[in-house]
Amino acid sequence: MFGKRTKAAADEQARFALAVALRDVAFFEGFEPGELERVAGLADEVEALPGAVIIDQGRVGQECFVVLAGQATVYVGDEVVASIGPGTMIGEMALVDHRPRSASVVAATPMRLVAFDTDAFAQLMTEMPKAHDRVIAMLAARLEANRERAAD
Repeated sequence: MFGKRTKAAADEQARFALAVALRDVAFFEGFEPGELERVAGLADEVEALPGAVIIDQGRVGQECFVVLAGQATVYVGDEVVASIGPGTMIGEMALVDHRPRSASVVAATPMRLVAFDTDAFAQLMTEMPKAHDRVIAMLAARLEANRERAAD
């Protein structure tokens, strides 16, 4: 499924390097350097090869991801519903509502992502109001898009 996976928290230099990389990611825009270091400490850095299933529709969600680099395709069943790229958070819906995944996400190109397990995601949401607000705004937008797609 995935290529290399590393825990930045284990190495101060890796955590700092990831925090620097997060500065250029839209989801983390406006975060202070200390906040980015905390995010890096909560996350695993993940690489995915083309064709890797990052999110599998119908499965229980154990983590969410923010895309740092690369592109992926979002499917509901066999239907392509979106393409995503850097700055996009995926998989958070299943962590918020504790239901199976509502879509599949498949890497279209080599990807670099940060992953948050359920505990790290809860900490991110609790400790960082900016992250909380962005996740809520994204969920609202996705729910609206789902309603519109269902109405068509």
